[in-house]
Amino acid sequence: MRSWMAMLVIMLCAATLGGAEKGGIAKKEGTMEKRLNGKKILMIVASEKFRDEEFAVPHAHFVGLGAQVTVASTRKGTATGMFGAKAEATATLAEVKGGNYDAVVFVGGAGVPTVRAEPRAVEIAKEAKGLPVLAAICWAPTILAKAGVLAGKKATVWKGADAEYGMTTDKMLEKNGAKFTGDEVTVDGNIVTGNGPAAAQKFAEAIEKKLSGVGK
Repeated sequence: MRSWMAMLVIMLCAATLGGAEKGGIAKKEGTMEKRLNGKKILMIVASEKFRDEEFAVPHAHFVGLGAQVTVASTRKGTATGMFGAKAEATATLAEVKGGNYDAVVFVGGAGVPTVRAEPRAVEIAKEAKGLPVLAAICWAPTILAKAGVLAGKKATVWKGADAEYGMTTDKMLEKNGAKFTGDEVTVDGNIVTGNGPAAAQKFAEAIEKKLSGVGK
């Protein structure tokens, strides 16, 4: 009988502790959800062939933390990812101004050259140079390099051939004054760069930390 009662007490204690732990986690998550409240983020994607994870993962992360996210592209409407993901672009590049946001994020993928060819995309990168965060992932850091904002900065990029420049992407960054790190994610001041889809979550978290002041 005593053995049975002891087991019951242990079970009740475990249940109580479990509930407390769950409550603590919920409280922590509730706090995190508010971390980016009031922050405005502009995400720029190619109208076709943006990299799915590089948009979807950061977008969900930012929205989940309360940020107001605007998606822009070379044209309004539904943009399509390399593997079928959809992003609703509510503005064209001509309709947005980099300085009106807390962060500007260029999404990568095979469609990057079409964005990079737009003078307005390069102008937006220049406008965003003084923001709390200017970010790009995968092939998109070459847009920042073209804009001249990576000069003297450490940065990473998807490493591959870039036909327009006749060299690999890392060499293109270096030619424009960047210090290529080869890391998954590189943060240098307000510049955040990522090297591909596998780094999407880490990339999003690095942007979040800069915007929320964590790690300063």
